[in-house]
Amino acid sequence: MAASPGSRPPWHVLLAPLPADAVPLRKPVGSPEILATPHGAAIAGWKQLTVDLSAGSAGLRVVLVVLDASGQPISASDAVLYRVESPKTGAPDEPAHVRQDSIGGRIEPDGTFRGTCWRTEGPEPLDDKDPQWEMQRSEPSASQISALMALVAEMVRRQPRKREPE
Repeated sequence: MAASPGSRPPWHVLLAPLPADAVPLRKPVGSPEILATPHGAAIAGWKQLTVDLSAGSAGLRVVLVVLDASGQPISASDAVLYRVESPKTGAPDEPAHVRQDSIGGRIEPDGTFRGTCWRTEGPEPLDDKDPQWEMQRSEPSASQISALMALVAEMVRRQPRKREPE
């Protein structure tokens, strides 16, 4: 059965504030094997902060922030995946669809954001050999960018302070 927006928790909406108890997972952006290569040296010290929020059958939300070696945010994304009724009629014999709403991009050194919003929708089950995906791209609005930057600040504030092994 498809989940309606009302059946999802308030935090399971794109750009919604994080739940009070959400703590980002902090880890290197690459495996030790990658970081040991000449190309990997360029990203040594970079970290990713991730919060995965499951709403059970209502879907999944993932917030990701990448920090450079100095601890400054350089990219961010928020993505929500959930089921919706068929866009045609919603009849019970029609397959449900999966929708992903997302925003992501680069945070420039001056604090501006360059990114894109996407809405992707396709039939369920996801393992169809040739699913008919519909993708809509849009430019983020000023309010969406502001909400994403507030999430970035909150993720950085909540990050664990314990050092990981390099």
